[in-house]
Amino acid sequence: MVKKRPVNMKVNLGRLKLKNPVITASGTFGYGAEYSEFVNLNSLGAVVVKGISLKPMDGNPAPRICETPCGMLNSIGLQNIGLNTFLKEKLPYLKQFDTKIIVNILGNSVDDYVKLAEKLEEAKVDAVELNVSCPNVKRGGIIFGTNKKYLEELIVHVKKKVRLPVITKLSPNVTDIREFAKIAENSGSDIISLINTIRGMSINIKTRRPRLSNITGGLSGPAIKPIAVRMVWESYRAVQIPIIGMGGINSFEDAVEFILAGASAVAIGTANFINPGATRDIINGIKSFMIEENINDIKKLVGQVKC
Repeated sequence: MVKKRPVNMKVNLGRLKLKNPVITASGTFGYGAEYSEFVNLNSLGAVVVKGISLKPMDGNPAPRICETPCGMLNSIGLQNIGLNTFLKEKLPYLKQFDTKIIVNILGNSVDDYVKLAEKLEEAKVDAVELNVSCPNVKRGGIIFGTNKKYLEELIVHVKKKVRLPVITKLSPNVTDIREFAKIAENSGSDIISLINTIRGMSINIKTRRPRLSNITGGLSGPAIKPIAVRMVWESYRAVQIPIIGMGGINSFEDAVEFILAGASAVAIGTANFINPGATRDIINGIKSFMIEENINDIKKLVGQVKC
């Protein structure tokens, strides 16, 4: 019997080194503690916490979630506890674990993002993710993700002020994702993550009203996976910086698709609502797949789709 070689699941996203490529998607895993009874947080490549703003935000009024075929629409509106409460009440808990901490940040101005990044660097988080792509708020955020000039300005200013790795979460609601990936890279972003939700709408035909109070919301789940895989593949061919892929990943097979398309790591989002142990199952599934395929290093799969 041939002895199987051990597999290396470690990935390097530039200076950000992860024990495996599976992380959580912002907004779907709370602040980590909410899922700790289902998943050993030590087993994750990183925990990406719910988006944080300088001041607490109430988000959009209800209803703000509805199911759709193969997915869901959400219009949470970036509700969060604000930076100070996060630093005092949530971050200390996460620091107990041997896993990287990535904080998704959002603001209405470049100065907001800079202040957040500086404070989080002082608090010794491992990376920040610039949320420039949420379609669920009427101001801020999304304007940076869909305007090339503003996106460049934002990344340049944040990078001037902090040394910790900066991830830019790109919006899929653009004509050509490659152009925005290149702008992120040329502006100094260390990593890009994609995709965020796709703007959508659902109507109750009985009431003739939108199912969300905000009228439109962000579509996530398996319905968007083919779009996300395509955008990761396009971005991989356009830039040299590492990519975190996400969008409809429900299984290890989905995760491997993203890696083959060019993602060095994958973020699990909506699947956490269906199966709180999704991240654990996907990590184990990738490892088993690598053993079965006699692949000893996860990096050998990145970008290896045969086109």
